[in-house]
Amino acid sequence: MREIRQIAVIGAGLMGHGIAQTFAQKDYSVRLYDLSYPILGKALDQIRSNLETFVEMELEVKERIESVLSKIRCFVDLQEAVREAQFVIEAVPEDLTLKMDLFEMLDRYCSPEVILASNTSTFPISEFGKKAKRKERLVITHWFNPPHIVPAVEVVRGKNTTEEVFQLSYELMKKIGKRPIRVLKEVPGFLINRIQTAMFREALSLLEQGVAGPEDIDAGVSGSFGLRLAVSGPLRTSDMAGLDLWYKGVRGLSPHFYSSIEVPRILEEKVERGELGLKTGKGFFEYEQKEASALSKHSKERDKKLLSLLKVLSE
Repeated sequence: MREIRQIAVIGAGLMGHGIAQTFAQKDYSVRLYDLSYPILGKALDQIRSNLETFVEMELEVKERIESVLSKIRCFVDLQEAVREAQFVIEAVPEDLTLKMDLFEMLDRYCSPEVILASNTSTFPISEFGKKAKRKERLVITHWFNPPHIVPAVEVVRGKNTTEEVFQLSYELMKKIGKRPIRVLKEVPGFLINRIQTAMFREALSLLEQGVAGPEDIDAGVSGSFGLRLAVSGPLRTSDMAGLDLWYKGVRGLSPHFYSSIEVPRILEEKVERGELGLKTGKGFFEYEQKEASALSKHSKERDKKLLSLLKVLSE
């Protein structure tokens, strides 16, 4: 663990810039790679904005902003970006061919001792690592948006991942202040996205049936078990209530859950109409502005609320 000092982050977009920030805030040297300097410049601007929000929420001091940014070096040459790294994490788009080709190159460019991690939320190691020779050095560290705030990171081992690589990746996530989640085998969607998607599917079904509107569904979740889940997960919550009560509830409700394996029609129709959410000005809700301005505004508000919640929980 002491030998891991240089981190390479491949991809400076939605997730990559936040991952780079997290390591830099913990005094690691970060080598951030993307296809062009304008993309990298935009990432650094976003990191600065994130740090200013941390200062506003009294989770960082203003004097540290330049110090954190100075720990991040930008590269448009992949081989140069990873040459001295001991831990490499990719955060490129969810395109299987792209990831397979990338890991083949990383396998060639990196030192033999490097750990090659993927931030994928979709693909198993056995798929994107097919072209890599050192499959035992591959692991998944799946972060959640916004990555510089959300504590959980899934650490997923593949069939060939060594115990050393798996454990080192887990300990590294702990060292940078994350809450690593051990996922012991490859399954589609890993752990958290499976649970999240199951809830989303049921919410869409209730909306489609006219049981409640979008505002009330969201308010109901965030104002009840959503709030409680921040301090007590579903299994501990059921223990506290009594498994006999949960048994009766599950037995009674299970026949009524939405159980189709098809994409809910209401979601399909939204996509077909181009109602994609903030990026188009309309999704399940309507937004006054479109694209970057609206996304920036809502992301800032969300981040402040999440940071406030984390402060309370940590105290």
